[in-house]
Amino acid sequence: MALFSKELGIDLGTYFIRVFEGGQIILQEPTVAAIVTDEQKMVAWGQEAQDMMGRVPESLEITRPLSNGVIADYEVTEYMLEAVLKRLGGPMRIFRPRIMITVPYGVTSVESRAVHEAALQAGSREAILIQQPLAAAIGVDLPIGTPSGNLILCLGAGASQAAVMAMYGIVAADTLRAGGMALDEAIIGYVRKKYGLIIGQLTAEQVKIKIGAAVPQDEEMSIDIQGQDQVSGLPRPVTLTTGEIVEALQDPLADVVETARRVLEKTPPELVSDIIDRGVAVTGGGALLRGIDKLLTKELGVPAYLVDDPTGCTAEGAEKGLKLYPLIRRNLVAV
Repeated sequence: MALFSKELGIDLGTYFIRVFEGGQIILQEPTVAAIVTDEQKMVAWGQEAQDMMGRVPESLEITRPLSNGVIADYEVTEYMLEAVLKRLGGPMRIFRPRIMITVPYGVTSVESRAVHEAALQAGSREAILIQQPLAAAIGVDLPIGTPSGNLILCLGAGASQAAVMAMYGIVAADTLRAGGMALDEAIIGYVRKKYGLIIGQLTAEQVKIKIGAAVPQDEEMSIDIQGQDQVSGLPRPVTLTTGEIVEALQDPLADVVETARRVLEKTPPELVSDIIDRGVAVTGGGALLRGIDKLLTKELGVPAYLVDDPTGCTAEGAEKGLKLYPLIRRNLVAV
């Protein structure tokens, strides 16, 4: 049976679930589900559910089953994983897949067990857990099988993780349970405070993607958005600029920098010298924020660079990790 079953790498993120097989991303969907409130039954997931956000009656609830990188709603996560495996394998799955699924560094035994059990209940033959920094490092082909140090920064939607790796293991690491969604919240707070305007998370995310930056840019961009006036409750437009978003994001980005700094401080000196030579690999959706590499280089004193596929490399590394299992098994998450 093992001969014919699929081997899948799954990056189970707060904002997206990505599945890698055969050297490519075969599924990428928002980690969002639409639930019938009375029956607690999932009626839509992924992009279909995301499109419903903020536009449904009280009988439906649009939910993100993961919060800060870990499962917040076990049943909905299981429903989603089951729907993912069903889409990939068809309704009649004779040969159940073997999967490697990602979790943040530092998850508790309860949190890791929840992911493991949800994956098995959803229909996988075997579920192996791997820390996201380790999966990302494998995905971007960092030489982590050597005794030299490699620093990777994973900037996800719900968690920001920094890890130093050598000999297929994590030497020093830290996780900040905040990420891209914290940047969205910072934009929401800034617009409310400066303009007295209430905007939603999806609007804030679009602002971040279209004109956001970590450092001041040579080209000042702007975007027109609609919000709800705090006083009158009526719709009102406002124009935001890149400079304003840079200002809005300073505090949450400072927390990310501090997380990376703490990891460097507890890294053995021999490995730090390797990292200075090789630089910091930046992955995750947060790597797409303009100027994030420049900010990290300036604040850490170590060159930071963006990897080729920052959003897909973690799922790719999870699939590659199945083939490297004999080498990395002692450093994986125990369940």
